[in-house]
Amino acid sequence: MENGRNAADAARVVARALVYAVVGGVALLAVVTVGSVLGPMVVLDLATPAMAAWWTVFTAVAVQGIPFLLLGTVVSAAIGAFVPERVFRRVLPKNPALAVPVAGAAGAVLPGCECASVPVADSLMRRGVAPAAALAFLLSAPAINPVVLVATSIAFPGDPAMVGARLVASLATAVAMGWLWVRFGKEEWLPSVRRGGGGASGAGGWRGFRDGLQHDFLHAGGFLVLGAAAAATFNILVPRSLLDVFTGSPWLSVLLLAVLAVVLCVCSEADAFVAASLTGFSPTARLAFMVVGPMVDLKLVALQAGTFGRAFAVRFSAVTWVVAVVSSVLVGGWLL
Repeated sequence: MENGRNAADAARVVARALVYAVVGGVALLAVVTVGSVLGPMVVLDLATPAMAAWWTVFTAVAVQGIPFLLLGTVVSAAIGAFVPERVFRRVLPKNPALAVPVAGAAGAVLPGCECASVPVADSLMRRGVAPAAALAFLLSAPAINPVVLVATSIAFPGDPAMVGARLVASLATAVAMGWLWVRFGKEEWLPSVRRGGGGASGAGGWRGFRDGLQHDFLHAGGFLVLGAAAAATFNILVPRSLLDVFTGSPWLSVLLLAVLAVVLCVCSEADAFVAASLTGFSPTARLAFMVVGPMVDLKLVALQAGTFGRAFAVRFSAVTWVVAVVSSVLVGGWLL
């Protein structure tokens, strides 16, 4: 009898959580979509075409990121409220160096983008997962999940080597960064982990889920907006003629697309189509664009700074960018 009541309570909790997430997500998407349609028209009336273009890029990045940010915060809040720490201790090896490749490979089963991975990784750390393993998952989940790999195969038809190169280079980068954290990472770079707790209020059950979802989404959403604004500003200020100067050099083209991946903030589910359109660049350069983008871009750096602190975001993003570029060059030279 008691088991029946517990099952009914659990079902009600799940139903409420789904309703809360769906209603909130639909409302946010409706507001952003209306803004993306009306914004450029209003700006054209009040200011210049350049400002209208800025608004278009800004809303495009925001619209891409909000659904996945909502997904990530729902998963994060659910982990904090309903999943006991012993679950993670059983699934992952106790040795952080061994847990890193397991967590990196686990990123292949979660369809999501970088906006979702940050709150999930934060929640995993607060639930007792080793930071190195959580960071490996943070980097791999948006880069090697099935949706991304299928999109890459569609963007590069008849070129399975590009799909394999993206999988290998991205997973290698995630695992390498996890191992680097095991060796060199410091706990004081992650203030959110030192605070501990399973959510914003530390409560469990439905109340903890609700409070955690509200806190994480509003907190991370603000930094998503800052990242979108930075990406839009770059798109408007940097002339395309300047980019054409770098296409003639294989090395400069790799570095250029690696930098563009940071500032353009293309969602990982769509970046393969952008890379495929860059026909003037070498396959390795386009691979670097797809490997770097899901791991280091402006909105992701902003989300990391808001979640883990600025000291972490600066160090982690800079090293990740270097490791991702090196991995892309090595894997591209091997497979492409």
